[in-house]
Amino acid sequence: MGTIDGLPPLRDVIRDHDLVARKALGQNFLLDLNLTAKIARAAGDLSAHDVLEVGPGPGGLTRGLLAEGARRVLAVEKDARCLPALTEIAAAYPGRLAVINGDALAVDVTAHLTPPIRIVANLPYNVGTELLIRWLTPAVWPPFWQSLTLMFQREVAERIVAKPRTDHYGRLALLAQWRAEARIVMTLPPEAFTPAPKVHSAVVHLTALPAPRYPADGAILQRITAMAFNQRRKMLRSSLKGMGADIEARLVAAGIPPTARAEEIGLEAFCALARSYD
Repeated sequence: MGTIDGLPPLRDVIRDHDLVARKALGQNFLLDLNLTAKIARAAGDLSAHDVLEVGPGPGGLTRGLLAEGARRVLAVEKDARCLPALTEIAAAYPGRLAVINGDALAVDVTAHLTPPIRIVANLPYNVGTELLIRWLTPAVWPPFWQSLTLMFQREVAERIVAKPRTDHYGRLALLAQWRAEARIVMTLPPEAFTPAPKVHSAVVHLTALPAPRYPADGAILQRITAMAFNQRRKMLRSSLKGMGADIEARLVAAGIPPTARAEEIGLEAFCALARSYD
């Protein structure tokens, strides 16, 4: 793809701009432009969408998104060292790339995007899960985005798609699957990145549902699941005692055995328990 957009290979970009990945910023650069194009394609048809990218680094995925036809890309990059490389990409795609130098946890991106919107990112490891939870738990649903196509450590990706009674099942699976369809679409070995992380990575694609699968108050559901899985080896009548003295009765009314543990209970039952507090 380096010849398609007329820009140099990413290794040259990193060398020319002295972009040594910084562990403190959770940076692991994906250099294979064939892979970045594949990730962009996994997000679906981008020609009619604005795309939000967090942590573009030297711009490998950014180039993939633009080359695959994204209407417009908004890249939020905290590391000012990467801005010259991103400026070069913007020049190669006039009017289609905007860059914000800032912290994605603090920037209001909605003011800079025009719907419909997709989010596609190789998320920095140190903020990936927090950003995902924010995108899954807005005050109003449906959210500002239609889909999320996100790179995580493979263990985190498996937690997002996990089912009850499996090792990775927990609060993240419940929050994701309550409001979205989630599936792993790609896995990548450590050597695909520079520097190579110690773990495999995976890309998860989440499509926002028009409404949650089951009715429940989001804040209550988050509180219940946080308490339940913070003490996942305890029986729910013990781990959820902070929800009130009548917790056993509420569990029974929701169809949940009070002696069950969090990892045994599915999304529908947790939502039923949350509704009892409405």
